[in-house]
Amino acid sequence: MLASDDDILREAQSWRETGRAVAVATVVSTWGSAPRPVGSHLVIDGEGLFLGSVSGGCVEGDVVAEAIDVIADGAPRLLEFGVADATAWRAGLSCGGHIRVLVERLD
Repeated sequence: MLASDDDILREAQSWRETGRAVAVATVVSTWGSAPRPVGSHLVIDGEGLFLGSVSGGCVEGDVVAEAIDVIADGAPRLLEFGVADATAWRAGLSCGGHIRVLVERLD
């Protein structure tokens, strides 16, 4: 079972307190059939370890890879996945929806 979004954010804070570099990915908008609602979180550390979900597993791999870059350069990214996007099909978002995910480094 997934942890609640509050538990996920508490874990991110705990990781930061132990010195781990952390990024937070948040679903900021959805359209159509989306696997997770707006406000869902995925936290990622600099080693690629993660907790939570922004898509029920469909695009987490791509989000984790982007999060590692966000941790390295500090520049937030707005990622978009949908059925019209060839990347989404590669990543597995074939549910017919569209999601936007904001990835930010937690400082």
